[in-house]
Amino acid sequence: MNMMKFAALGLSIALSFATTSAFADGDAEKGEKVFKKCKACHTIEKDGGNKIGPNLFGIVGRKSGSVAGYKYSKAMLEKNVMWDEANLDTYLAKPKDFVKGTKMSFAGIKKEDQREDLIAYLNTFH
Repeated sequence: MNMMKFAALGLSIALSFATTSAFADGDAEKGEKVFKKCKACHTIEKDGGNKIGPNLFGIVGRKSGSVAGYKYSKAMLEKNVMWDEANLDTYLAKPKDFVKGTKMSFAGIKKEDQREDLIAYLNTFH
């Protein structure tokens, strides 16, 4: 492996650890309180139904636009991303910036610690 590829690989690994550790700092208990902002439009129970938004059970690690029975916007269907912690964080900060044309009317969660807590909470539902 040449030096450029080796350096790029090292940087990539370092960034993935940095991203992972930031979300590991999230507090799922606090995230449950943050989720109250989401409850009007989303359920999180296993086999729970969809509301205005799709059920979020198992969201971490799921492909975008993939909940059965939910009618997604064309933009969300075309986004075609995996909902990992980093993508969820970016989306939750400003949904309309991450998925231009999303049906989600929620403006986003500005505070990074609240997003980390919410993602930690969502990550408990598998």
